[in-house]
Amino acid sequence: MVGRAATFATALLALTGAVAGPAEPQSAQLPVRPNIVWISNEDMSPRLGAYGDVLARTPVLDRLARQSIRYTNAFTTAPVCAPSRAAIITGMYQTAIGAHHMRTTEDRVPELPGPYLAVPPFYVKAFPEYLRAAGYYTTNRAKTDYQFGVPFTIWDDLGRTAHWRHRPDPNQPFFSVFNLEVTHESQIFPTSPARKGKPLVTDPARLEVPPYYPDTPAVREELARMYDNIADMDSQVGEILKQLDEDGLAEKTIVFYWSDHGDGVPRAKRSLYDSGLRVPLMIRWPKTLAPPAQRAGNRALGTPVPALGAGSVSDQLVSFIDLAPTVLALAGVAIPTHLQGRVLVGPKAAPAPEFVFAARDRMDIEYDMMRSARDGRYLYIRNFAPELLYAGHIIYRNQSAIMQEWLRLQAEGKLSGSPALWMRTKRPAEELYDTKMDPYQIHNLAEEPAHPATLERMRKAAMEWMRRIGDQGLINEAEMIQRMWPGGVQPETAQPYIVPRRSTDVPVRQESMAIKAPMEVIVYVPTQGASIGYTTEDGPTAKWRLYSGPILIDSPMTLRAKAIRYGYKESAETRIVFTKLP
Repeated sequence: MVGRAATFATALLALTGAVAGPAEPQSAQLPVRPNIVWISNEDMSPRLGAYGDVLARTPVLDRLARQSIRYTNAFTTAPVCAPSRAAIITGMYQTAIGAHHMRTTEDRVPELPGPYLAVPPFYVKAFPEYLRAAGYYTTNRAKTDYQFGVPFTIWDDLGRTAHWRHRPDPNQPFFSVFNLEVTHESQIFPTSPARKGKPLVTDPARLEVPPYYPDTPAVREELARMYDNIADMDSQVGEILKQLDEDGLAEKTIVFYWSDHGDGVPRAKRSLYDSGLRVPLMIRWPKTLAPPAQRAGNRALGTPVPALGAGSVSDQLVSFIDLAPTVLALAGVAIPTHLQGRVLVGPKAAPAPEFVFAARDRMDIEYDMMRSARDGRYLYIRNFAPELLYAGHIIYRNQSAIMQEWLRLQAEGKLSGSPALWMRTKRPAEELYDTKMDPYQIHNLAEEPAHPATLERMRKAAMEWMRRIGDQGLINEAEMIQRMWPGGVQPETAQPYIVPRRSTDVPVRQESMAIKAPMEVIVYVPTQGASIGYTTEDGPTAKWRLYSGPILIDSPMTLRAKAIRYGYKESAETRIVFTKLP
């Protein structure tokens, strides 16, 4: 029993460009609908041998780089996981959909206005829903952290064992996500169970300590532990790639590898410097699929970009807001016009932008607001609260040995030079860095008379971006929550109706219905923007399909339906038993 047409709501949204349509005609898409695998790890800047890091022990990823397009200027939209992942999964900036505060579920201080779930605009969906509607099997092992909950309509298979191998039809194309957590900042904390009894392999003496850190044994040991975890992650990537080979799928599968934001250490994670935003990104394109031709280069400069293939390196600016439209394009699925990124590779590749953008807002219990614009050379940061400390009070981060060492030296008056900069008690309103001459972003050019034109250009780009996307960081969080959860109460998705498509009556929820002949039914939900699932199975382990159009009823059956609007409570379930008249 499969849906064969769009619902009225889906059709209407498609006309406005708000949601994706079905797969594009064969002539407009790739020769074969490819499988797509995402391998993401947490909290890591480009610390791989393939990116020139001589200390990294990453043979698997170095080999993958030789088979891939490797991007050297890829940036995420937030320097911390949940806002970054909200943008990645929706293809919309976290600041555009109210998912920018880290985290919406923060509840450790009663005076904070949460906890809550973000409620994106009604037309916003996680892009795997569009893939499911187009016939893809979607899996995620296993991190979500989307800020708006985990709607049951996104994934066919979600959990620690989720895998493409679970799809019922071995010929069904799949989109499978694997999130590797061993590089998360918590795994290098001195209190981490993962490190107990585990000898340190990386030699701390060989490390190049960034100049903004105090160079002490404690700092070196934590950085060395980070490199050990990266080596473990590399092995885990190897296991996933091996499974593709074992299943004979490597030549039918496009593989993406990326990290959700920069290093999980202080002044990287949660910071808008390159250390917090610049990340590795590789895309492996199988030989059996068409080469990922590029149509144009930098949108502003008009420079051409040649076709990219295995082993190629691209220095074009990439934002992780581009991942969603890129996957949809590669799958042959129409790209909703509300998505805010571009397609990176393939026949629909778009020109590179002149700038990429990022944001930092509340971090755990501490409010903040920063915005950044980055071009090929300069980084601009706007501090909307310059009265705040650089190193604010983030109790989770305080578990870091580097953070404790930094704070100890600050209290003892032993910091000077670059390591003292991040311990300042206030910030300039604007920061500007030449990332070529100053790769660690230490020397602020914003107040130097030699750079007014660059400062104005970068400032203008950041402010225009904020206006263009309707930046919700300009709204007090408590007021924003009232818009999403009136009265502080989470809204509930309306219970579905299951009704005959030809009916002229006001919908009612019936428990049973007798049919004489084949009949189409629709599932109608009064909540605007709700995603709908249905099943013909019984019991709590039933597999829920994504509803995308009328369902044909031509034999006795039981049909169940439920719905979810992102950020709302899930609806009550509707159940109807169809019988056949003699």
